[in-house]
Amino acid sequence: MNRVLLIDDEEKLRKLLSKIISLEGFDVIEAGDIKSGLKKLEVNDVDVVLCDVKLPDGNGVETAKLIKERYPILEIILLTAYGNIPDGVKAIKNGAFEYITKGDDNNRIIPLLYKACEKVALARRVQQLEKQLGDRLSFDKIIGKSNAIQAAIGMAQKVAVTNTTVLLTGETGTGKEVFAQAIHQASSRRDRNFVAINCAAFTKDLLENELFGHKSGAFTGATKDQRGLFEEAHLGTIFLDEMGEMALELQAKILRVLETGEFLKVGDSKPTKVDVRIIAATNRNLETEIASDHFRSDLFYRLSVFTIELPPLRERIQDIVPLAQYYADIFAVKSNLKPLQMSPAFVQALEHNVWRGNIRELKNVIERSVILSEGGVLDVQSLPFGERDYREGKGDLSNFSMANIERQHIQRVLKHTNGNKAEAARLLEIGIATLYRKIEEYKIQ
Repeated sequence: MNRVLLIDDEEKLRKLLSKIISLEGFDVIEAGDIKSGLKKLEVNDVDVVLCDVKLPDGNGVETAKLIKERYPILEIILLTAYGNIPDGVKAIKNGAFEYITKGDDNNRIIPLLYKACEKVALARRVQQLEKQLGDRLSFDKIIGKSNAIQAAIGMAQKVAVTNTTVLLTGETGTGKEVFAQAIHQASSRRDRNFVAINCAAFTKDLLENELFGHKSGAFTGATKDQRGLFEEAHLGTIFLDEMGEMALELQAKILRVLETGEFLKVGDSKPTKVDVRIIAATNRNLETEIASDHFRSDLFYRLSVFTIELPPLRERIQDIVPLAQYYADIFAVKSNLKPLQMSPAFVQALEHNVWRGNIRELKNVIERSVILSEGGVLDVQSLPFGERDYREGKGDLSNFSMANIERQHIQRVLKHTNGNKAEAARLLEIGIATLYRKIEEYKIQ
């Protein structure tokens, strides 16, 4: 039963309104002023607050802001005897669900309560799923029972309890950041910050500033000192994703942190000392990059003290359906849908697809399928591929080199975004500069 807190100093009106709301099936708690209302919120699980604007000990519009700060999921409907536009605008800015006039809008109260309760119920479902997602930071919450993923988990668990630098390798979309977070959570640094950055998402100068910060006056617009991510991660863990995309000059600064535990901020002459565990990740072959003079060999040897290669999704076929169901549940809640079932044809198509973009591609495909779903079922018609694809050999891995797999996946995503490269980079979870480089490398039109 949904619970409503009714705050109004006019007792007769409050009792009448309470009775009307109760007859609609709501559990109603009453308060005559703000102070007593806030006390009742502390000891009761309330869905909606129905509050008068003018009360003996304060203003409902201001109180709405206070309540939303303390109870962000709860919804507030404000009642006023004399409505005015400025108050209405401020009420909504302060987080009120609605601002209505007594008498004129009485017939709107019950429908509004139902709508507010629906919004609260959805927010609580999302909160629960987000909590489950947070729980997945630990190793035992990583989805997958295949031998390939369990072997990777086993290695990560062993290194997690040390302070050893870790290098995570594998194709794009295999879940390297999830592993980095799990390693952090299983380490003695778990109560400190975990800071992540995609090195491919910034130019050299911007990345240097993000990582190491700057001193006031270091460049035009630098009006005050700024901490970098290494300082934010002090005593914790920093995750450097797409490490293979980092400029050689910055690689030298990372090497210095690994060797001495210190670095120079932009514009500073005095080193800053930090105690940070570094977990790096790349989808590139760093030994090949070293041979091409794109990566420092000394940094590679320091980063690769303990290397874990994450398996592509095509080597984890038995994990595809559990992962798909997990994402289907997430997107169903966000779309305000009931739990969805997967048809046998849908499951078969998922298991036969090559998954060039790995888990990331699976997540995007499931989101699309949930949007297109009908009748509470995920069916093959909602997929951007199907039986025809793998009958024609498109699902046969032997037809593709790794370069072709990546090129065709990028082409598919660009087609999905109608050529919008910024959106394609977001879906691929790579930097826009990386996308342009790959488009040029693969001669994608």
